[in-house]
Amino acid sequence: MPVVLVPAPYRGPTGGQARIETTRDTIRACLEEVESRHPGFGPLVLDPTTGGLHRFVKLFLNGELLGREPSILDTPVAASDEIEVLAAIAGG
Repeated sequence: MPVVLVPAPYRGPTGGQARIETTRDTIRACLEEVESRHPGFGPLVLDPTTGGLHRFVKLFLNGELLGREPSILDTPVAASDEIEVLAAIAGG
């Protein structure tokens, strides 16, 4: 099962869970499954206006940084894959 790795700042909706197993076959579908089980997670990662990645989020697939183009969310994943969400914290 693909696993979504949730960074500490985004674990509120997941009840503190850092690793969430999913059953889907694309990055977007995995993130949507996490949102369906843990409401509030999705808007932290996906921009509700564009449907793409939130501007302060980076994704890694098996340790490899993915691009920002919207089509990246349709990347297929296998049962052994890890999707890591990285929260970029902005400050002023």
